[in-house]
Order: sequence, then structure tokens, then C-alpha cells
Amino acid sequence: MQRVGEFELHALSDGFFRLDGGAMFGIVPKPVWEKVCPPDERNRILLSLTCLLVKTGHKTVLVDTGIGDKRDAKFTEMYAVDRSRTLLRSLAELGMKPDEIDYVVLSHLHFDHAGGATRREINGDVTPTFPKATYIIQEGMWNEALDPNPRTKGSYLKEDFTELRLMGRVKFVRGDEEVTRGVRTRLTGGHVRHHQGVEIESAGKKAFFWGDLLPTTHHAKPAWVMSYDLFPHEVAAMKEKMVAQAAAEDWINVFEHDPDIAMGRFVKDEKGYRVEPLERVKR
Repeated sequence: MQRVGEFELHALSDGFFRLDGGAMFGIVPKPVWEKVCPPDERNRILLSLTCLLVKTGHKTVLVDTGIGDKRDAKFTEMYAVDRSRTLLRSLAELGMKPDEIDYVVLSHLHFDHAGGATRREINGDVTPTFPKATYIIQEGMWNEALDPNPRTKGSYLKEDFTELRLMGRVKFVRGDEEVTRGVRTRLTGGHVRHHQGVEIESAGKKAFFWGDLLPTTHHAKPAWVMSYDLFPHEVAAMKEKMVAQAAAEDWINVFEHDPDIAMGRFVKDEKGYRVEPLERVKR
């Protein structure tokens, strides 16, 4: 657990999965990236599913929801999904129940971020995992996910989010908006057009949940962008600017997919920026 002023920050694990290493590092040659992220025999690298719980004293905010439990055996094998840890179990370890979450902010609606937003009941119905929460989603992101292009179609599974609106649990935002005192969305774009991060600020201190703008600590280098990024030049420019700001202002940074470091600080050195770990990913 880390603190930002009056707020508690808890990194919660929904387990691990694997994606193609070449896709995760784009134009970076394999002999370079495999030194920091060794692939398996199918060229897949290990990634975490780290979500963030923010306890503000007056409201409780969850950022992203992992993959969840609705996937079939083919999906699980393809992505080597390991749910030996789960989001709900991580919450329970803090003594919290799903109905105690006030807000769920989804950085975007790809299956590894929004999958745990809903769950399948025994009778087959899909219902909100956090039944009393308001789900905060960029309106443009919603529209993107409902009408994806051929390149992005496989990243969205509509059962992850469509039921939320039918049940009146969604609040659409446009750009940067306050979720609750001290917690704001920040529209970053880059990965997808309406990707959002989350800023937490209290007592002059700040934390930032990067989502897929900077999925692992290795992606801190501006040129290390993913093939999954729809607007890679925007990602590179945004990272270069924001990482410098994060280091200068001593932010606590939350890395959603780094398999080792859940939270850390950026420190400038002769090679650029490195991450000083604050909290490791739980195994």
C-alpha cells in the first residue's frame, strides 16, 4: 500500500496472461526486448493484470478490472491466462466486498481491462461485478468499442460492458473530469483514441495510473511503443512529456501490465529514466 496525502493506494492483482512479445514492443528488435522480457516457446511474454484501488476516506474507486472469469478454455489457452490470483480475492484480502466499490473507472474497454467489469451468473446472465458502483467510461471509447474497425475488433468482448448501460450503471465522461474529490480522469488517447489514465492528487502529492499508455516499466522509453497502439506517434510524444513530468514531480506511478513492478517512481539518470520500485506485483 502507498499513500498520496490522505488517500490509500492498493495494487490489486487479477492474475497474469501472455501476449506476443513482438506486438508488445513494436519496432524494437527482438534481440533487444527479449533481454528484459524473455518470451516463451510461442514468443509470448508474461504480463500482469494489476488494477488499482483508491480509498479516499469518503469514496472508494477501482481503476480497471482485469480479464475476469467469463472466458472459455480456448481463450484461456491462447493467452495463457493465470488466475491463481483474482481481483475479487485481492479485494477480500483487504476485507472488502464488491458492493463496497463506489466507482469503477475503465481506462478503455479492451478485454484485459474491462473483462472483470461484469460476471456470469450460474444461470448464464451477465451482471455487474460491482453492483453498487458507477462505471466511468469515456463516451468516445464506448462508441469505438461498439463499432470497432477490423484491426481492433478482436480486442472488445461486448459482454464485458454492454449490460452495464442496460442496468443504468454507466456514467459517460468527455475528456478530463473529476470522479470524486482528488481523483480525475485524464484523456490521453494514443493506445486507442479515447484511452484515459487516472490522476490521484492530495496534499500536493500525485499518483498516476498509466493503463496501456505505458503498460510496463520497459515502455518508459518513448520509442518503445506497442503494435497494439493505434496512434504510436501520439504515444511516444505523450510518454516523453509525461514521464519527465512524473519524475520532476515525484509521482507514484501504477503499471498495469508489468509482471514485476506494480508501483514505482521515475528517476532520471544518464541513460534517460529508470523506475525505482515502490511495490512489487503479488504472486
